[in-house]
Amino acid sequence: MKALNLPDKISEDLANVSQELTFMAKKPISQSMAVNLLIEVYHAHLNNRCALDAFSQQLQSLDLMSPQEFDKYWDEPASLSAQKGKGKVKKQ
Repeated sequence: MKALNLPDKISEDLANVSQELTFMAKKPISQSMAVNLLIEVYHAHLNNRCALDAFSQQLQSLDLMSPQEFDKYWDEPASLSAQKGKGKVKKQ
C-alpha cells in the first residue's frame, strides 16, 4: 500500500464522496474504494469515443494551473485564495 498526499480540500472532498457512495450503496465505501469507483467511472465514460474526444478537447482548452500552483492553492486558507482571485480552472 502506498500513501498519497492530498491537499486538505481534496482530502475533504474525497471523504465526502466516500460518505455519499456509502449512502447510495447502503454499504461501507472507504476512501480508497471511492477512488477506485471514480477511476472505473472515468474509464467507462472514456470508452465512448465521442466522450473521449469531447473530454480531451475540453481538457485542452482549460487554463490549468501547474501541479505546484494547484497544491499551493488548495492548501492556502480560503481567505488568501479569494484575495488572489485565481481559480483552479476557468469556468466554461
